Amino acid sequence: MSVSNETIGKVAILLCTYQGERYLAEQIDSIISQTYDNWVIYASDDGSQDHTLEILRLYQKKIGAERFFILSGPQQGYANNFISLVKKQDISAEYYAFCDQDDIWSEDKLCVAIQWLKNCAVDIPSLYCGRTALVNEFGVKVGNSPLFKYPPSFKNALVQSLAGGNTMVFNHALKAIAGVTANSDVISHDWWFYILVTACGGRVYYDFESHVSYRQHSDNVIGANAGVLSGFTRLRKMLGGRFLEWNRRNLKAVDPLKERMPPSNLMVLENFERARCSPLLKRCIFLIRSGVYRQTLQGNLALWAAVLLNRI
Repeated sequence: MSVSNETIGKVAILLCTYQGERYLAEQIDSIISQTYDNWVIYASDDGSQDHTLEILRLYQKKIGAERFFILSGPQQGYANNFISLVKKQDISAEYYAFCDQDDIWSEDKLCVAIQWLKNCAVDIPSLYCGRTALVNEFGVKVGNSPLFKYPPSFKNALVQSLAGGNTMVFNHALKAIAGVTANSDVISHDWWFYILVTACGGRVYYDFESHVSYRQHSDNVIGANAGVLSGFTRLRKMLGGRFLEWNRRNLKAVDPLKERMPPSNLMVLENFERARCSPLLKRCIFLIRSGVYRQTLQGNLALWAAVLLNRI
């Protein structure tokens, strides 16, 4: 399946790199192989000392400087590198796609995302995301990311990140809001975009099918969060205070969005904030009123454990 570039707009691919020489070429090759070819790459390197920049320059020469831009990142971590690209006013397109340095895109990855986004009103913030296929260092599939079946919403976004940034494609309306509201204190760019689009009453599509191969290796900044062991690890960290700190930082980042939020989301936010600073009984009442939820039974049990231990 292909998409006509005459009727659908340009995609700005926001690629962030750091010490990525091992897998970077395979990722860029998978971009070149896309059935939808109206794209431009903006590669922000965060101070690599290996051959990453050499690889980027080789592909810039191959693809053309008018379609491949190399920028210097802020060197403040992967999330801020992505956010720095979102904030750049001179990066402008109809659509945008986050891109990690070590994944492999299916050839229809952009096509599928654009087919959904093109049906969204241009003035409504809209985000496509989905599952990933998990592959090992050699690109061999070893599983899939968890399947989340509950609908995307602000009630979910407040307490859980839905999908990896490597699956996210979004429209200019969302980029415009993110560019003036994002700050350097967010937990991760992908969770922040899920919060942002749902907070503002935008649209989210979560694809049950995988169109990105997410490579699992020792240098990953964030793993796939799949499996029983990783579940117990997340629960321990959640109840140990990490969830409490994440909520504090996310709520601080949400504050500038209040004037853009519909009344129903403001009510969700108010109840959740009141739950965080109330004694146990009222904490439970306010959390129920907020309606927040996670995507799995295990996740919701962990959420309520955090409520009982005053770790939200």
